[in-house]
Amino acid sequence: NMNCISTQKPTRPTKIIQFGGGVFLRGFFDTALQKANDAGTYCGGALIVRSRTQGRDPLAEQNFNYTHIARDATHSEILFVDSVVGSVSAAEEYEAFLALAENPETDVIISNTTEAGIVYTPCPRPTDICPETFPAKLTALLYRRFEKGLCGMLIIPCELIEGNGDALRSAVLAHAADWELPSEFAVFVREQCSFCNTLVDRIVAGRPTEENLLPYTDTSCNTSEYFQLFIIEGEEDARFPFAPYAGIRWVPSVAPYRTLKVRILNGAHTSMIPYALLLGVESVGDCMKDSRVRAHLEGCLEEILASLDADPEESRAYARDVITRFENPYIHHKCAAISLNSVSKFRVRVLPSILAYEEKFGKAPQHLLRALAYLISFYKNGTPGDAEDTTAKMKNGNIAEILADAALWGSDLSRFANEVENYANSSER
Repeated sequence: NMNCISTQKPTRPTKIIQFGGGVFLRGFFDTALQKANDAGTYCGGALIVRSRTQGRDPLAEQNFNYTHIARDATHSEILFVDSVVGSVSAAEEYEAFLALAENPETDVIISNTTEAGIVYTPCPRPTDICPETFPAKLTALLYRRFEKGLCGMLIIPCELIEGNGDALRSAVLAHAADWELPSEFAVFVREQCSFCNTLVDRIVAGRPTEENLLPYTDTSCNTSEYFQLFIIEGEEDARFPFAPYAGIRWVPSVAPYRTLKVRILNGAHTSMIPYALLLGVESVGDCMKDSRVRAHLEGCLEEILASLDADPEESRAYARDVITRFENPYIHHKCAAISLNSVSKFRVRVLPSILAYEEKFGKAPQHLLRALAYLISFYKNGTPGDAEDTTAKMKNGNIAEILADAALWGSDLSRFANEVENYANSSER
């Protein structure tokens, strides 16, 4: 039936266990796996471990095939993905899940477990009932691997927490200690399994909003921006040869890249959005078309770049990429969604740039202080989504009180009160 996506696929060995079958990994990693298979530089499939357990996997309806569309203003790529070989529900099929560890060819684990994520929650040693959390499931899986005398695995978490690989290893070792597993297993985890710290960067939007993009029906069609960056800490590993297809860079430390992303991409969003919402601008794409918001954003970016101790060419190139990504007509990113919890976001993403700029140049950055004034005005006059006590402090305090509140900002910012007050009072909107 040519009206539906093809369910035929080549036979490939299962080399990768993938925790999470959501749109992100399908649009970020499985596309790279497909390109490597298509190019003949790799021969292997990924088997998804599902966290949602009810009923049948919707991907199974199409024999785990789907189409991925990556687009921006200058690129459009349609990729047919047939490299996912199946899925297993760990909770419903616990023994089948553990048996995945017994295949010597399976040597890589990749994850993006957005629900529970990388958390250590003590639990009893599982016998025939699957544990709740991802780290506990992973511990049980690696222990089965160890019992069979097989080699260790390469583990690449994509969850957006700092030191994700280190945190996951610590949680696994904590479960091993709780469950009183043999000390040789802890040595196996530490010395034979490689847990990588990573930073992932791609906007994956899920199902397309337009009709009839494809000549066939695909209920699992996925879309993303074209841009892709995958930073992995450590030496290049032959088990994961996807660098040409996934924007992968193996680096000595993720930290400088994390700083660039948080300060430039996330910092740009957070310094721009309150002003946009005060002006009634609805999406990031619309922000880029509004001359007032765009001028404010560009001023903020210049100060952010000046505050960084990074390679100026690299950071400026990344900032140019960010502008291009914000302009992408195919990604509909709502300002209201980005504005949730703006105070804590400002503290992590923008305040470090203000403080670094002040230290470097002996004065405050004017556009970023204006962004702080707009943030306060948004909490006073707009519709912020935030914790009740934070919203109340911002709504009811005067500017001097708000800036002096170290609980909000991590330090006393009252030295900026006069300048912020001037921006908040100026009719310059």
